[in-house]
Amino acid sequence: MSVVRINAITVPADRAEEFERRFAARAGEVGTMDGFEAFELLRPTDDRDVYLVYTRWATQEAFDAWVNGQAFQRGHKAHSTQGPVSSESALWSFDVIQHEES
Repeated sequence: MSVVRINAITVPADRAEEFERRFAARAGEVGTMDGFEAFELLRPTDDRDVYLVYTRWATQEAFDAWVNGQAFQRGHKAHSTQGPVSSESALWSFDVIQHEES
């Protein structure tokens, strides 16, 4: 089964619009990576200030190749050149053990 990596990113309310704008303008190269299966950006709809960046990969090695590759660096260029929008982030790691779709 697949592996899921979720980046839990704390974004102050006054920076949320900028955060979403940067994601909309990202290079989008993750979809071209070997072993990539899915991406979702999840906006909080309650009183939380944590966005979730959900990615699913065929293997841990595929995820590692993305994180260590040049495409990842290009995809995160705004963070490097304009500074972070977030105040904190944490990477959560999961293995898919059950899966259903409609």
